[in-house]
Amino acid sequence: MGTSKKSTISSAKVDLYDKLIATNPKIERKGAANPYTSLNGNMFTLLHQSSSLAIRLPVDKREEFLKKYKTTLFKAYGTVMPEYVAVPDALLKNTKELQKYLDVSYEYVKTLKPKPTKKKS
Repeated sequence: MGTSKKSTISSAKVDLYDKLIATNPKIERKGAANPYTSLNGNMFTLLHQSSSLAIRLPVDKREEFLKKYKTTLFKAYGTVMPEYVAVPDALLKNTKELQKYLDVSYEYVKTLKPKPTKKKS
């Protein structure tokens, strides 16, 4: 397409992402240019520059999600992120439906081993 945008993520997408994250008051949205969520150093959602949303899911829910929404594992920079599913745009617009998966993702990430965060001393 010959048009170039300064921000690769549309404000409408960011608004939908923020609306989704707001459904769970325990989740804090981070990142300005690349909105994401993480807990204990483990990222579990990412609104990528390609304007697609990735959600980290446990294996059973991941398989269910991939079949139900006819989507794929999320790819970033040519690499498949094995625990993340690519959220179809139509589903991103359906906050109520997607909220279930956000909650599953949040519960799943709570079971992962905390990663040390880099803090300046």
